[in-house]
Amino acid sequence: MHELFRRTGCAAALLLILGQGAAAEPSYGIAMYGEPALPPDFEHLPYANPDAPTGGRIITGEVGSFDSLNPHSRLGSVPWQLRFLAYESLLGRSWDEPFTLYGLLAESVEADPDGLWVEFHLNPAAEFSDGSPVTVEDVIWSYETLGTVGHPRYLNAWTNVESIEPVGERGVRITFIEPDREMALIMGLRPILKASQWAETDFETSGLDVIPIASAPYVISDFQAGRYVTLSRNPDYWGADLPFRRGTNVIDEVRMEFFGDATAMFEAFTAGEINTIRETNAQSWETRYDFPRVQSGEVVLSVVPHERPSGMVGFVMNTRRAPFDDWRVRQALIEAFSFEFISQTVNDGRDPRAISYFSNSVLGMRDGPAEGRVAEFLEPFAADLLPGAMEGYTLPASDGTERNRDGIAQAMDLFTEAGFTVENGVMTQPDGTPFTFEILLQQGSSENQSIVNIYAEALDRLGIAVTVNTVDAANYRERTDSFDFDMVYNLWGLSLSPGNEQRLYWGCDMAETEGSRNLMGACHPAIEAMIDRMLTSDSQDDFVAAVRAMDRVLMSERYVIPIWFSPVSRIAHVRELHYPEELPIYGDFIGWQPDVWWWEED
Repeated sequence: MHELFRRTGCAAALLLILGQGAAAEPSYGIAMYGEPALPPDFEHLPYANPDAPTGGRIITGEVGSFDSLNPHSRLGSVPWQLRFLAYESLLGRSWDEPFTLYGLLAESVEADPDGLWVEFHLNPAAEFSDGSPVTVEDVIWSYETLGTVGHPRYLNAWTNVESIEPVGERGVRITFIEPDREMALIMGLRPILKASQWAETDFETSGLDVIPIASAPYVISDFQAGRYVTLSRNPDYWGADLPFRRGTNVIDEVRMEFFGDATAMFEAFTAGEINTIRETNAQSWETRYDFPRVQSGEVVLSVVPHERPSGMVGFVMNTRRAPFDDWRVRQALIEAFSFEFISQTVNDGRDPRAISYFSNSVLGMRDGPAEGRVAEFLEPFAADLLPGAMEGYTLPASDGTERNRDGIAQAMDLFTEAGFTVENGVMTQPDGTPFTFEILLQQGSSENQSIVNIYAEALDRLGIAVTVNTVDAANYRERTDSFDFDMVYNLWGLSLSPGNEQRLYWGCDMAETEGSRNLMGACHPAIEAMIDRMLTSDSQDDFVAAVRAMDRVLMSERYVIPIWFSPVSRIAHVRELHYPEELPIYGDFIGWQPDVWWWEED
């Protein structure tokens, strides 16, 4: 059995509990493969400290701004943590198990063996922060609203919902159009809002005018547009004694401060204005974190390993626009990117490159030609696959110098093959116009600015004039949501349990859906088919093969110029902030800081 699944406690069975032959009955948790690792009487999540004291505050920094407090609508820029800190769902995710959820607002879940429906039963103690009970009506309103006019992340799965209806006083049944084993889990993770709060308020256009009422351990207690948001721990939080919540969300105040750029944010940390910071640049971690507060022990440097996929991080090419719709042009632009030189210059060469969308995990594609089930899954699409999908695709390696002679030569050959010529030192497209394009960056990203400055010089040697345009957070969101860019930096954080969300990232339906994460405009029959296989696989081996096959297609389509990822998280924090020694397999991921951290003075 794959190492990925050994920690999920499912050593005996490969059958989906949502699948073959299992009888549907209410359960405290749900898993796609085998059984939940934790028993029905578990006392707390394994990576939480049940004895953690309450109190203290954690102050984080963010680069950019915000103009909305509603993370579930299409409009505005929202502090990213609000979606996870200020809202709850029917089920909660354990970051130590890729395919398992446990009861939260719902005290039990029941799933059809064939994946055609799921039924949730609310915990009678569940209530919103204003003391009112969470009702079946709130659940149904939340699902219908998010699924029809909410953020695009919610829309795709809703298209497979045939009906949602109450069952008794505290039950909700969702019936699906097509069988899908993951849908029960997806529906369990939808945020639940208070329906009556929105009775006379337009959900779609709300921004800073409404502080949503939710049932989470934290409530928004203060904010200043674009500057900060403060969340306070609700002392009357209904679920404090739930096993799933025991030892979590014990810090009294979570404050998110916003800064114009990364330099200002770092200076605020050294001055003590914020008390924790993640460092994403390995070179900076080694060279900048020796200031007096570190030397005195007031600030602690923590390195947190993880076993999650690298995701894809780099510069995305918009294939909706010519000439980025030509794979040879995309490969040429990848060849011209001297990764080894740029990595050494900007990051001291300390972190590895993302060589696939699922690097650093069992799900990543393997070197060499496709074999076994991977080859079998891809074979029907052989005529539509680009070179490298079946044979094996490898990112080009430069000679480590700025000039990158071989890479530039390879790029020139590909441009020539695509009908480009160089006239008077200018790269000219087949239609006779100069090849120029824009790289769009968000304000405050000094590392990305350094990368593209070096890259632009390399492209200049090819006769390509690049414009680097840096815009504020609101403009950046507006332009990326409407796909108004040539090339843009992006990071897709991918999990050990990929599923329906893959359609949001590279599914055909999302290629023209504004606000989706399909920035490259991917639409490929093999990708669609591999996502379908991931959702219908009867075994872990087939599931892994489907993900590896999809990874091959994504890489060989050459949508992104990948840069580096970190197999560890580097977190500097004041010594009063602590976290448990036992780490989840996801490491420092959503739901770890501040969820399982606590404040304790020496």
